[in-house]
Amino acid sequence: MSDIQLLVGLGNPGPEYAQTRHNAGAWYIEALARLHRQSLNLESKFSAFTARIQIKGKDVRLLIPTTYMNLSGKAVSALANFYRIPVESIMVAHDELDLPPGVARFKQGGGHGGHNGLKDIMAKMGNNPNFHRLRIGIGHPGDRHKVTGYVLGKAPAAEQEQIDAAIDEAIRATELLFDSGMTKAQNRLHAFKA
Repeated sequence: MSDIQLLVGLGNPGPEYAQTRHNAGAWYIEALARLHRQSLNLESKFSAFTARIQIKGKDVRLLIPTTYMNLSGKAVSALANFYRIPVESIMVAHDELDLPPGVARFKQGGGHGGHNGLKDIMAKMGNNPNFHRLRIGIGHPGDRHKVTGYVLGKAPAAEQEQIDAAIDEAIRATELLFDSGMTKAQNRLHAFKA
């Protein structure tokens, strides 16, 4: 059984960022909320949109920070501290430059890889990197100087379809995670490529 109690989706707030690659983590949480017919409600004390769902009979909180990406840790730490959720029981979904569109991976712990959302979450969670991650591939522009414009840009339609397919598969793998554990969930998700 999974011990995950909090699923976080990273992105930037506002309509101008809603369709940008950097919001892939938020898309995953929005899709999960839709699947469970729950609306995400603004909770200002957590600086986030939140919801509660049941996955395989287990209570799980969903969270999308309303801060900008580089302040994501504010929302995560506020909710985790309030509900006494340990770092190891958190999974953060985020866009991943090192994976191509159409691929997603589960991982626990590790560095932030230059991702400002992960960097801030680590800093606000007592420099503990041991939360789970759902890395949603968005590809890389090929030049590190172009990364900012790339993550804050919209993916072409074909790439967006691949990203959406990977998120869809990640949701199925998340259900499997709560049913049968991380190893089976990883085996399923890591075999998938849109």
